[in-house]
Amino acid sequence: MRRLVMWDIDYTLLRGGGVASSAWKAAFTEVTGVPWQDTPIFGGRTDTDICAEVFASHGVTDCTPERFFARYVEVVHENRHEFAVQGALMPGVREVLTRLGDDPGVVQTLVTGNVPQVAAAKVAAFGLEGTFDAEVGGYGTDDSVRATLVRRSLERAEAKYGERFLPVVVGDTVYDVTAALANGAVAIAVATGATPADALAAAGAHVVLGDLSDLETTVRVLTAATPPASRSIEVPAAGA
Repeated sequence: MRRLVMWDIDYTLLRGGGVASSAWKAAFTEVTGVPWQDTPIFGGRTDTDICAEVFASHGVTDCTPERFFARYVEVVHENRHEFAVQGALMPGVREVLTRLGDDPGVVQTLVTGNVPQVAAAKVAAFGLEGTFDAEVGGYGTDDSVRATLVRRSLERAEAKYGERFLPVVVGDTVYDVTAALANGAVAIAVATGATPADALAAAGAHVVLGDLSDLETTVRVLTAATPPASRSIEVPAAGA
C-alpha cells in the first residue's frame, strides 16, 4: 500500500512572513467597509472557520465568505512575490520533499487550512508547485473542521488513483494531530510553529520531530514499513 503524505503548509513547510495575514485584513476591510479590530489565532485552523469568527467578532452580517475569499485571493495574488521576500522555507523541507518525490511508494499532497489558490501561491513562491498532487489535497474551503480536510484528501486520492493509501499527516499544531487521529492516519508533528513539542506529544502524535533538518530520520519516519506505535517520540532539531 502506498503512502499519501499530507503536508500542512504554514510553519510546517514554510513561513509566509505575514503576507497572507496582511492580505486577509486588507481584503476584509475593503469588502465589508468595517475597520479591522480583532486578529484571531490562525495557526492550524481552516480559513472557513476563521472567516466565521472574524465576521462574528466584527458584526458583519451582509457579506458571504465566498465574496470575501474572492477578494482575498486577488490581494494575495497581487503580492505573491512577497512570500519569498518576507518568508522562508522551514529547515530541511526542500531536501525531504525531493527525497520523497523520488519514492514511487509515496504520493505527496497538501492538507491545509488555506484556500486552494493561496496554498498554491505559497508553495509556488518557493518553487515547490510541482512537488504535490494538488488535485487530491484538502483545503480551507472544504469545511470548517480540519479533520474533514484529511478525509476529503484521502477520498480524492483513492478516487483518482484507484487504490487505497496509508495516510500520513505532517503538521505543527494540535489541530493537525487530532485531524490525523480522527481519520486513522499516522500523525507526524514538527515543533517548528508556536506549539511546543510536549503539547504535540500530549495530543497523541505518533512522532514529534524538532524540525525536518535530519533528512535520514525524517524520511525513515515518514516511510516506515510499519506505522509507528501509538506513542510519542521527540526527536530534537539538529544541533539542539
